[in-house]
Amino acid sequence: MTTTYLNADLHCHCLASDGTLSPEDLAARARANGVDLWALTDHDEISAQRRAAAAAREQGMAYLTGTEISVTFADTTVHIVGLGFDPDDARLVQGLADTRCGRGERARDMAEQLARVGIGGAYEGALQFVGNPALISRTHFARFLVDSGVCRDTAEVFRRYLTEGRPGYVPHRWAGLGDAVRWITQAGGVAVLAHPARYKLGATEEFALFSEFKAHGGQGVEVVTGSHSVAEYAIYAAMAQEFDLAASRGSDFHSPDESHIDLGRLPPLPGALTPVWELLAERIHPAA
Repeated sequence: MTTTYLNADLHCHCLASDGTLSPEDLAARARANGVDLWALTDHDEISAQRRAAAAAREQGMAYLTGTEISVTFADTTVHIVGLGFDPDDARLVQGLADTRCGRGERARDMAEQLARVGIGGAYEGALQFVGNPALISRTHFARFLVDSGVCRDTAEVFRRYLTEGRPGYVPHRWAGLGDAVRWITQAGGVAVLAHPARYKLGATEEFALFSEFKAHGGQGVEVVTGSHSVAEYAIYAAMAQEFDLAASRGSDFHSPDESHIDLGRLPPLPGALTPVWELLAERIHPAA
């Protein structure tokens, strides 16, 4: 698997974090959309990896283990995707558990803020949409606010609530950047900087993020992803070359009703880049 034009989707979420589909349903959807190489990358969670790998085999897809770790960098939440790691690695398992532990308290604080602006029962309401209570997140609150008629869709939720300066926003201190990269690499995987265009960082801060990520052992960056524009593909292709990083590709699919793009529907990586799966050839679970 060395071609740039392989239909690889290496970023999506299931019910174990903030997606709405099971690993089996995601695998079937990915295969129906022509995915050749797949990774399930739940937030700070790897409990569904064995189910995902088995489902990929049943669908005839190659598979890479995956997760998406939340880190704090320059007072901004940044996400690091891990690919191809050993899911039984003790340091990785413990690090993810430590990262998850603050979500419950944060969720209750979010609900209190929403109650102050007249939206009661938000914590209990959000729990109705949670597959894994340890991973309750803003996405679950957003689904509650849509379901209860407060907002028309999740885009309106994030315009009016749950983002910095709005009711319901509560910051959280996540893992350190170096810690997250080390957990992944010491478990035999490759660390990938997820959807870099999403972060509200100035040019100097973004350069520092890429520099520190690389210095800690990061090896990849998402170039083609669901939240990037065509222009941003080119920007981050250039950044991949500048920092000698492999390029990754992933839809960041969460739900048929919410996601910008479906599994497997991304354009190919730009040429002249090293696909991240070339670094992981020995870690890929082959198709059945």
